[in-house]
Amino acid sequence: MGRKSRKKPLFTEVEVLETAAEGKSLAKVDEKVLFIPQTVPGDVVDVQVTRKRKKYMEGRVVKFHKYSEKRVKPFCEHFGVCGGCKWQFLSYEDQLANKQQTVVDALQRIGKIELPEIKPILAAPETTFYRNKLEFTFSNKEWLTQEQIESDKEFKSRNALGFHVPGRFDKVLDIQKCWLQEEPSNAIRNWVRDYALKNNLEFFDLRDQHGFLRNLIIRTARSGEIMVIFSFFKEDKAERIKMLTAFQEHFPQITSLQYVINRKANDTIADQEIICFAGRDYIIEEMKAFNNDQVLKFKIGPKSFYQTNSEQAEKLYEVAAKMANIQNNEVVYDFYTGTGTIANYIASQAKKVIGVEYVADAIEDAKFNAKQNEINNCSFFAGDLKDVFTDDFVAEHGKADVVITDPPRAGMHQDVVNQLLKLEAERIVYVSCNPSTQARDLQLLDEKYEVFEVQPVDMFPQTHHVENVVLLKLK
Repeated sequence: MGRKSRKKPLFTEVEVLETAAEGKSLAKVDEKVLFIPQTVPGDVVDVQVTRKRKKYMEGRVVKFHKYSEKRVKPFCEHFGVCGGCKWQFLSYEDQLANKQQTVVDALQRIGKIELPEIKPILAAPETTFYRNKLEFTFSNKEWLTQEQIESDKEFKSRNALGFHVPGRFDKVLDIQKCWLQEEPSNAIRNWVRDYALKNNLEFFDLRDQHGFLRNLIIRTARSGEIMVIFSFFKEDKAERIKMLTAFQEHFPQITSLQYVINRKANDTIADQEIICFAGRDYIIEEMKAFNNDQVLKFKIGPKSFYQTNSEQAEKLYEVAAKMANIQNNEVVYDFYTGTGTIANYIASQAKKVIGVEYVADAIEDAKFNAKQNEINNCSFFAGDLKDVFTDDFVAEHGKADVVITDPPRAGMHQDVVNQLLKLEAERIVYVSCNPSTQARDLQLLDEKYEVFEVQPVDMFPQTHHVENVVLLKLK
């Protein structure tokens, strides 16, 4: 017989005390920590507990009794329903302070290692319209806001083009204006929606898996070039050509217009054939090289990874390069190199740079980038780092004096950490988008390495996400 589920408690007039990890805040009830999203220290709220554990609880706000003086008015009409930009109710100064504290807490609580003074976080110059890539979803099940439900308006069509509502994979909020990506991003999305509605094109049904229009991806670059990718669930050649032709005529400035027929159960296109309908099959991003005036050019394809905040990416790489302090007789390993951006950025300072990346297409882009930037001292290899980074690899390419590692959110595999300890490079620069997994890896590296510098960087204003760069030196 199954165990009966216990009704979770409702706590009233709880005062939020401080910020916590992952964009949540915390309060204390009966000496137990209660994590609450979408709140600010100083808020007084009623909280419905959604998760109860031995040492902590999680809950959601059901009523506000008092709003904190720290709150500011959100600027986006979709705030509170859309899953993005969740920190709009905080001033940017408070956002930065909270992100700084997130890094401090992670390194101290999880890392439990000796740390230098952590430098003040580097603010982003732009807090809106800073992203160079957005993906929108077509859905025939638009999420209606409470305001829409309570209005007298009749909703004959439930077609939407926008973002998923948090916690509802099959519901999409129709977005009128997004503050994340500069124009013509909003103009493109709104034109595409209007065209689809006027021509009675079928929006995708995410639950039952049928329809024509599935996703729309827009990539922009500081060079001014623009890529647009249409993802269709099924092929309808006549309608596809008609739509793409009309789009091309309306937006002649588009550098790369591509499409994909994705009949899989998920939206990812990394394993799909992407076809160029017009223009080039890539766009060019630009960045100034470290410590010289060369303007580097980077090929960005439909599957390429590139830091989504181009302006701050240059700051991030500058921080990493300064920490690395590379000399012209030194060998550098660039792990999780992506399309070779960091490798190209620091190449002029090093004897040679060896880049490794899991995604084979990204490595081809990295090779292309080095060639077009006339960089001859970079080599790139595709494969899982834990399998590629071996004793034989080191013997073939030479021992690294410096390692720059920029892993995904999960951090580095234990085998990679073990091999780094075995390699004993003089310096390791660890770039991370997740201070918690970074702290875990730093604790493992503490056996042979000492942390010398810590520099947080804000790449994603209006969110709780933070990048952090750490310099380690061999003890």
